[in-house]
Amino acid sequence: MIVNTEGYHSLIEYLTENLAIFANQQGDTGEETVEDIVTDLVASNLMTVFAQNPELESEMRFTLLREADAVVADLGEVLASAWVQKATNEQVMFLDDYIGLIKNLFDSAFR
Repeated sequence: MIVNTEGYHSLIEYLTENLAIFANQQGDTGEETVEDIVTDLVASNLMTVFAQNPELESEMRFTLLREADAVVADLGEVLASAWVQKATNEQVMFLDDYIGLIKNLFDSAFR
């Protein structure tokens, strides 16, 4: 649905171009790891997609869940070196924006 699209591949390239943000562990951190942040953001954005599209049938919801799992797995692969590190504020802000872009891909799948 989205993980095999050109838009998604462009977003992965964008992430790899910004890996320096995840190489630097300097700065304020909370208690959550990069993995926690990614998982929470993907889940909350997916719930928003479901809320915005209440007419979605179960099969489509399961498809979206599989896609979301694939997104988290891809991010885990790309961010492997930082995945279990506590996220800095800069990383959280980047991930919030980045996963918002991924949500836009999910949204565009319904247009």
